[in-house]
Amino acid sequence: MAFEYAIALTGGIATGKSTVASLLSLNGMRVIDADTISHEILDASSGWVQETFGDEYVENNKVNRAKLGVLVFSDDKVKKVLEDFLHPKIREEIEKRSVKQDSFKFPYLIDIPLFFEKNAYDIKESVVVYTPSEIQLERFIKRNGYSKEDSIKRIHSQMPVEEKKKRATWVIDNSKDLKHLQRECEEFVEKIKRKYLQEKK
Repeated sequence: MAFEYAIALTGGIATGKSTVASLLSLNGMRVIDADTISHEILDASSGWVQETFGDEYVENNKVNRAKLGVLVFSDDKVKKVLEDFLHPKIREEIEKRSVKQDSFKFPYLIDIPLFFEKNAYDIKESVVVYTPSEIQLERFIKRNGYSKEDSIKRIHSQMPVEEKKKRATWVIDNSKDLKHLQRECEEFVEKIKRKYLQEKK
């Protein structure tokens, strides 16, 4: 059975989820990354992308994700076509990897950006990477170079990070510097180990 020992790792755009996934992995947690899986599936489906959206979205047999992203975020119908194609494939791959991780009988993370929005995974516990919305916007503009208006549109396509924070089992605070974030990640891993060892007694 999939997801028995899984913890969903989620957050908002530019809250630092990928950095946290790397830090948790350095602290010994195993991580299944839905974003990486979706990139792999998208690249493997470049022929479908070309056929469905046009030649300009594929270069050297790889999907131009930045270009496709602009199209997807400007048209809800296109977004739905892409999601209907990708999501079942992503889910199938995540389930496959989850069954393997469950065999080790120890908690592991599944990095799912839209965990609360889609409500598609039967995972009981979650950890949210939290950044106040004004810092989130600032970081997103700096990282992606979009205009303020475009950045707000993309951030608003997801559930507000404050709401995710309320729903989470645990919160990792990424509102300060890297040193603070490292400490937050170390403390989270310790909590998981303590909880798991108590449950085993």
